[in-house]
Amino acid sequence: MKKLLYTIAGLFLISACQTAPCECEKATSGFITGSDQSVMLGSDETIEIFKSIDESWQSRDYETLKSLIADEATLRFEDGTFATNGDEFIAKVESDYQESLANGEEWAWVINYAFTAKPTATEEGAPNERGEWVSAQFTSPRDEVWIEWYQIENGKLINWISAKADPVK
Repeated sequence: MKKLLYTIAGLFLISACQTAPCECEKATSGFITGSDQSVMLGSDETIEIFKSIDESWQSRDYETLKSLIADEATLRFEDGTFATNGDEFIAKVESDYQESLANGEEWAWVINYAFTAKPTATEEGAPNERGEWVSAQFTSPRDEVWIEWYQIENGKLINWISAKADPVK
């Protein structure tokens, strides 16, 4: 009888310690000027698409890279060059690659970080609500630093902005 009471008491304690699932709102942080939007973290799926873009770019697998760029994308390079589709983007990337070779520079970089974010929805449906955004920083063997934003929707890059920065000394 004593064992039965201890068993019941133990089961009661174990079940009392379990936490009920939380039905919380998604955590947000930050703001977007001129709107009531805030920012929340995006998904691992978007990070995986970003990784595919980077891998195909670095290995110059242009067919895969092109398949990950939406038609009528907005793609802005740090030097002011714009591309609006996969063909234009790849032409610029290949030109940069050939210039690197001519200068004896290594075609390589390291991703320092990448994370996804997306704004909360508005009733009007702002353009920044399409898909999710990846923020990433890269460093080259020459200590060059790029900070880039990738807007990815339905598995495709629809907007990309690249900025080059001086390394922190």
